[in-house]
Amino acid sequence: PAFANLTSLKNLVLKNNNLTGSIPANLLTLTQLQLLDVSNNNLSGEIPQFPYTVKLITTGNVLIGTTPSSGGGGGPPSGSGSNGTTPNGNPAPASGGSSVSPGMIAGIVSGIVIFIAVLLFVFVFIKCYGNKKHVVRIVASENGCNGVPSDKTGLHLSESGNVAISIEVLRKVTNNFSEDNILGRGGFGVVYKGELHDGTRIAVKRMECVAVSTEGMNEFEAEIAFLAKVKHRHLVALLGYCINGNERLLVYEYMPQGTLTQHLFNWRENGVPPLTWRQRITIALDVARGVEYLHGLAPQSFIHRDLKPSNILLGDDMRAKVADFGLVKHAPDANSVETRVAGTFGYLAPEYTATGRVTTRVDVYAFGVVLMQLLSGKKALDDAIPDERSLLVTWFRRFLIKKENIPKAIDETLKSHDEEKMECIYKVAELAGHCTAHNPFQRPEMGYVVNILAPLVRNWKPTSHEEEEKYGIDRHMSLPQGLEWQANEDASDVEVFWLTSIPRSLSC
Repeated sequence: PAFANLTSLKNLVLKNNNLTGSIPANLLTLTQLQLLDVSNNNLSGEIPQFPYTVKLITTGNVLIGTTPSSGGGGGPPSGSGSNGTTPNGNPAPASGGSSVSPGMIAGIVSGIVIFIAVLLFVFVFIKCYGNKKHVVRIVASENGCNGVPSDKTGLHLSESGNVAISIEVLRKVTNNFSEDNILGRGGFGVVYKGELHDGTRIAVKRMECVAVSTEGMNEFEAEIAFLAKVKHRHLVALLGYCINGNERLLVYEYMPQGTLTQHLFNWRENGVPPLTWRQRITIALDVARGVEYLHGLAPQSFIHRDLKPSNILLGDDMRAKVADFGLVKHAPDANSVETRVAGTFGYLAPEYTATGRVTTRVDVYAFGVVLMQLLSGKKALDDAIPDERSLLVTWFRRFLIKKENIPKAIDETLKSHDEEKMECIYKVAELAGHCTAHNPFQRPEMGYVVNILAPLVRNWKPTSHEEEEKYGIDRHMSLPQGLEWQANEDASDVEVFWLTSIPRSLSC
């Protein structure tokens, strides 16, 4: 997460970290900031003009620019005229001097107006263009990331607040991208596990530029830009990135239990027990909360567009996080039409494939398919079985017509004589049917889905409150130390249940 998102941050101490580059200007948005200590680093460039309430310590940075006189307290503003000059550098006129001709006055005024207009143009250009491109305006270097030579820590604080990590560090922690460290393969790269010197485990997504199209590069850049803006306990956290020659790499928090796919379809081969019903509905609620955040609780509304079990990762406590944001996009207006349908067959909403129009309800449809998979243990699209059963949604919805037929669609490992458990399964099956309705306007919003699942999870949650608190990444992670996960800022922690809006057939 970017430092600028930590709005309650008061003290930021980054001394002795061998940081390079300039101090990010977006730190000015931290209205509660009282102390910024960046001493004994290798910082350079201009220092942002912090308010006088901020104590700024920059000693030990040889190349750093002159501190603006209003930052860190003390000193008259530059260009105040204290040296007998005007702000534009012209000599100040004497109070009792000779008169100035009208032509000279007009020339001076015109010059000042033109100068101010040029400054305004440059400022607007930088704000409108530079901010949008700060992630992609990068010069690749063989010695480090972002065109900045690697130092001994291999870390560099970028303008966006993300951490750029040197390729040498990533090669070392993954044993030079060893086959033994491969966690999985995707459409745009291979994911490796690695371990930092302090024991922190990471996942490194490696994508070679020579092996992908411009489309792949766009997805790489989109993922960095997206994850720099959002933070949620049920979204996988981006810890850093690297650009080196023909390679692009993303560094994520490590999810030790792998993907939901491994536990739904490959549990026998992996020698692990099948997921219990409690684990499945908890995973469903975790995913629903993550998607709900994307749709309506994040600073901007986003659509994932590729929600599926292989993009749902599990921690040691089997709590779920949504991953892979290469296809994520802003929620469009009602007239927006995609020229290229993106996603995975079996999870694509019918209106999306037919018209190319994408809304948040395409994610709701995909979530409904995931619910059906949690209930049935079957793949969304399986070419190895007869056509009438190959498409999960069509096959599963047939059993929803009559309640007594639903057990025929349920995973054998879930079937039970426990009436309360089976009643809970029926409710989730009915919810899956609503989410996969052919008409997008008949599908519920994700906030509604959360309100349906939350009471069911409460009935089946572990008795230990300690397990319930295992969210997010370790607070002791040091990549760098300033990037701490602040779970208390998670807006989705507040649970509000509008019981009157829940149909009686689905209420608990």
